[in-house]
Amino acid sequence: MRIVLQRVANAKVEVNGETTGEIGTGYLVLIGIGEGDTKQDADRLAAKIRNLRIFSDENDKINLSLADVDGSLLVVSQFTLYADCRKGNRPNFTQAAKPDQAEMLYNYFVDVCRQNIKNVQCGVFGADMKVTLTNDGPFTVVLE
Repeated sequence: MRIVLQRVANAKVEVNGETTGEIGTGYLVLIGIGEGDTKQDADRLAAKIRNLRIFSDENDKINLSLADVDGSLLVVSQFTLYADCRKGNRPNFTQAAKPDQAEMLYNYFVDVCRQNIKNVQCGVFGADMKVTLTNDGPFTVVLE
């Protein structure tokens, strides 16, 4: 699994002009599922996200977790995180999981996040989505 996590002041995802998920303070989580990824990978990354301390405390030190700031998650599937652009000019996506496997693990990941995070919103797996955000910092982390 590959995750691009962005600390946001707010974020929203729309499908066909309708909002499917919207958050205030929290993380926008762009998640790609790769061949061979497992539920254990999803469990590990969900725990890492929950415990990651990248919000500023009262002394402006990066020291607070999502729970400390009562933050939310917006999870958006993005198979293009597995784009291989080493050869030619057209990306190759053979390292991305097949859609049925990826959707199952995506839904599992969202369910695991919802067990420990109060507000978890999502995009629509496989849909053409429009994502808007106000990146806070900006602060972006890549997790695998």
